[in-house]
Amino acid sequence: MNNSIACLLPFLTLFFALNTSISSQDSIPNKSKTKSGWSFGAVPVVAYDSDIGFKYGGLVNFYHYGDGSIYPDYKHSIYLEWSRTTKGSGINQITYDSKYLIPGVRVSGELSYLTERALDFYGFNGYKALYDKKYIDDSENNPEYLSRQFYRQERNLLRIRADFSGRLKHDNLNWILGTVFYNVDLDTIDIDKLNKGQSDEDKLPPVNGGLFGYYKDWQVFPSNQYYGGQSMLLKAGIVFDTRDNEPNPMRGIWTELLVLMDPGILGGNSFSYGKFALTHRQYFTLLPDQLSFAYRLAYQGKLYGNTPAFMLPFVFNAGRNSDKDGLGGAKTIRGVLRNRVVGEDFAYGNFELRWKFLRTVVFNQNIYLALSAFTDLGMVTREYPVNTSNVSDDGIVNGAEFFPTKNEGLHQSVGAGFRFALNENFIVAFDYGMALNKSDGDSGIYINLNWLF
Repeated sequence: MNNSIACLLPFLTLFFALNTSISSQDSIPNKSKTKSGWSFGAVPVVAYDSDIGFKYGGLVNFYHYGDGSIYPDYKHSIYLEWSRTTKGSGINQITYDSKYLIPGVRVSGELSYLTERALDFYGFNGYKALYDKKYIDDSENNPEYLSRQFYRQERNLLRIRADFSGRLKHDNLNWILGTVFYNVDLDTIDIDKLNKGQSDEDKLPPVNGGLFGYYKDWQVFPSNQYYGGQSMLLKAGIVFDTRDNEPNPMRGIWTELLVLMDPGILGGNSFSYGKFALTHRQYFTLLPDQLSFAYRLAYQGKLYGNTPAFMLPFVFNAGRNSDKDGLGGAKTIRGVLRNRVVGEDFAYGNFELRWKFLRTVVFNQNIYLALSAFTDLGMVTREYPVNTSNVSDDGIVNGAEFFPTKNEGLHQSVGAGFRFALNENFIVAFDYGMALNKSDGDSGIYINLNWLF
């Protein structure tokens, strides 16, 4: 999907994923052992991109299993990630999850500061915004090359989230209340920083700050949104959940309806609007403990108001991994460029066959290995209004070309994955996806945590 080469040193996981359980462990079926007390898994984060530099850091997930009677469920989960790149991008994140901190209420929280020196930006409304690889291909025989970072922008994001959920009278029916605050700072990419240390032939040409810089000049969307803004979303929802296990379900249903409203009370550069997100996930056991089929169907739309452009890329869900950039990329349509499918309303789906081909115990740790095959898809169903009246040709970029008169359609990918799971909850994920349309990119390799859904 880009020139990033990512590796996570999976062979070190056995050594970094250490156990700090302080209680005894008793055997349970299928060669597994119950876990009690504290346990954690940790892995290094290693990646390289010639434009954003070398990525380094680490992540760790702490679990507290109590006396072991609820295993593989846990009492508390604390996730921490710290990573940097040599050109300035970074992740600083702490999340917390527990069903036991407040009796009868699940508490989930997040504090994140995410810096992106080269965030994907392709415009709005899917195929009605042009992506053409020739503009970022710096081969010597390509006269139409503009910049390797032409489809990029800079974003610094502060996100603070608190969610609360509990059961209604029906055992499988849950309520959700919460709030999430966003402070989004946007700008064109910092050419000087990205060019630092590059040879003259590898330096990026400015090209007006890339496509996002042209959008600013053409006033494609309201000028008070180009540098970002703030949004305070109040959330309420309902979830129907019959999954047999949360981190790696083999059967059951998860269906959620989430309503999000920004009352516009922050003042200044804030906005008033409402959205909803409807998601259905279902899991089928084909072979007990080994083979399953899972799918997810989702729709996100506007209820009222005008969604600010800087909030359009976010995909909202209930649960621990509640907010994602998309559509496209590791969390939605694997193999399609991240943020390729951005619009006012959109739908997406994922279909995945999962085979847990090995379960064993190593160094007193419960481990399973799994393979998967998948297809992902999505599309914009309501366009975000764009202003093209000021679009022009400056002799370098023909602006009209970037707003083709095409109909939106499905953005689809296919791929395969591998999972390494420790004690049922700490799951290292490797996915490779290929886009089926060259207007969506080529392919992507993703190294992450957990199953996609």
